[in-house]
Amino acid sequence: EVLAEGIISGALPPDAPLRQDHVAREFHSSHVPVREAFRQLEAQHLVVAVPRRGVRVAPLDTKSVKEIAEMRAALEVVALRNAAPKFTSALLARIEVAVIEGDNAETVEEFELANRDFHHALVAPCAMPRLLASLDGLQLANSRLVFAMARNAGWRPRPSQDHRVILQALRARNIEQACSLLARHIQTIERLALSAS
Repeated sequence: EVLAEGIISGALPPDAPLRQDHVAREFHSSHVPVREAFRQLEAQHLVVAVPRRGVRVAPLDTKSVKEIAEMRAALEVVALRNAAPKFTSALLARIEVAVIEGDNAETVEEFELANRDFHHALVAPCAMPRLLASLDGLQLANSRLVFAMARNAGWRPRPSQDHRVILQALRARNIEQACSLLARHIQTIERLALSAS
């Protein structure tokens, strides 16, 4: 988990080598748990194993950014379309709390935690475990993009108008508009990430 957070936050930059013996020594561990951790990170697409070159932090290139955004836009909309009919006033309030926390964030880390909460709250009621597991992985990848953009272009606190209008559409029970706004929001993230890289 510490390695995953280091990759997501950018403390371990894209393409950085991860040597099994160094990681084992750093965490006072044997090679077996490190190999297992590398396998889990590879399954999450956070690292890549290259024959005769070892394990490296996965790249964040144009192709990766486009893939993450296109998959998120498609899958998150499917999840929202299935979740929205189940929204109660309590679930909508939970979404609003995430919006407010994002608006009040003073660091990129606080913002990204609220952003994850917002997107998770949008889709959790869909009750489609495979879809939600896929979205969890894509959200981690998206977090890498947010931290990379913050490093490259700077980050300043500002309200998320996109999140607010999605919430407004859901409160009005306009599911198709909410889905359209969500897809556009995710595609905007792609454009921002590509321009920052």
